[in-house]
Amino acid sequence: MFGNLSDRLAQTFKNLRTKGKLTPADIDATLREIRRALLEADVALEVVKEFVAAVRERALGDEVSKALNPAQQVVQIVNEELVTILGGEQKTLSFAKKPPTVIMLAGLQGSGKTTLAGKLAKWLKDQNLSTLLVAADLQRPNAVNQLQVLGERTGVEVFAPEPGNGVGNPVKVAKAAIKHAEQNKFAVVLVDTAGRLGIDEEMMQQARDIRDAVNPDETLFVIDAMVGQDAVNVAKAFQDGVGISGVVLTKLDGDARGGAALSVASVTGKPIIFSSTGEGLDAFEPFYPDRMASRILDMGDVLSLIEQAQRSFDETEARAMAEKLAKNNFTLNDFMEQMQQLRKMGSLKGMLALMPGASQMREQLDNFDEKEIDRTEAIIRSMTPAERNDTKLLNGSRRLRIAKGSGMTVTDVNSLVNRFEQAAKMMKTMQKGGVPQGMPGVPAGMQGMGFGGAGKGKGKDKKKGSKSGNPAKRAAEEAARLAGEKPGGDAGGSAFGL
Repeated sequence: MFGNLSDRLAQTFKNLRTKGKLTPADIDATLREIRRALLEADVALEVVKEFVAAVRERALGDEVSKALNPAQQVVQIVNEELVTILGGEQKTLSFAKKPPTVIMLAGLQGSGKTTLAGKLAKWLKDQNLSTLLVAADLQRPNAVNQLQVLGERTGVEVFAPEPGNGVGNPVKVAKAAIKHAEQNKFAVVLVDTAGRLGIDEEMMQQARDIRDAVNPDETLFVIDAMVGQDAVNVAKAFQDGVGISGVVLTKLDGDARGGAALSVASVTGKPIIFSSTGEGLDAFEPFYPDRMASRILDMGDVLSLIEQAQRSFDETEARAMAEKLAKNNFTLNDFMEQMQQLRKMGSLKGMLALMPGASQMREQLDNFDEKEIDRTEAIIRSMTPAERNDTKLLNGSRRLRIAKGSGMTVTDVNSLVNRFEQAAKMMKTMQKGGVPQGMPGVPAGMQGMGFGGAGKGKGKDKKKGSKSGNPAKRAAEEAARLAGEKPGGDAGGSAFGL
């Protein structure tokens, strides 16, 4: 979503870092590039003006001129101001003191309201909150049926007394849903309302009538992040016509410019509470302004990555795997289990995109094939239990059989076995407290210095003495060696070769 914007900002800051001291002209040139990048990303003009003015005021102040690293200080200011226009601190849902909490969803048709209702219902269920979905969108064809399917998939009850498709009164349905929720002690009621392809008074009036009937604790405005400049007008219309308490962004995984995400919170003055990042029911998360700003500036979002891992990885399984590694019992079965755990976290491409500096490997990410895990799993499942436990059994005929059974080639099987053996060897070395040879981040000169397993020479260093047959010369050379000088040379050197 923010790929082009991230690239433009990264290039701007790269040029800035080459300067030791920043002049007002340097700052103006940087702000000019930032303004262009934001406008090209479809951020609302009024938001861009406020943002650039705030950054300029701080950048020309003492906090940059007196900083040890002025360029880095400007990046920090841009980051903080991005957080501000995205809403500042993270906001959460407000729950009623007396259940049920009523949440009403409003927005244009096609913004993803109904799908988001299912995602939010699942998220609330995961928080141990009993939730009732209400099918009050009786205009759009099959909207009621879609919500019922989502309810089945998430295990959440759906209140749908009317068939929809233009039949039924949505206000009566909403009222009856509240009564049903009170009688059955539901903690949360999610009301899905009708939308239109554009703003019209009939839709607004229906939304107001439902709002007045159910008196919601939260009215969430659902907006498509790919709408562009029109997001500002739509947001203002719903703010004035219905009154909203929070915003939910959908389709943040799209390839559009994403200016809506940077405009809507600032324009409406209402916080972005959730964001939807894919079609799956799990592609839904609370919105953190500071983390989103970090992603835009290509600083990564490691906290979200850690939270995904904590939700997906089983602590007992992780402990059992650590014990296997300690005993050097890592097999292809374990290898496959680890890949399946990674898959539970969601899209690998999405996870890699959360790493700092992800924009530098965007081409590799775009070319990354998510089905590689499926192919690897097919190869492993085509092996016998004995072959999975001991790859040394895999001779030529066995590898050919495995390749045919998995629909792959012998080269693919060989590649997998080699990768597995390298991974096992690396884990074994790390278990002993070393760093494997050739491991990224370890300089070649540090291999054999206690990093990378051991070097070849495990014995003690041989004594380095003079081999001269002349006793006087030998004594002089030995004295020079102990003093750190080169034998026969000037006394300008040291034992460290400096």
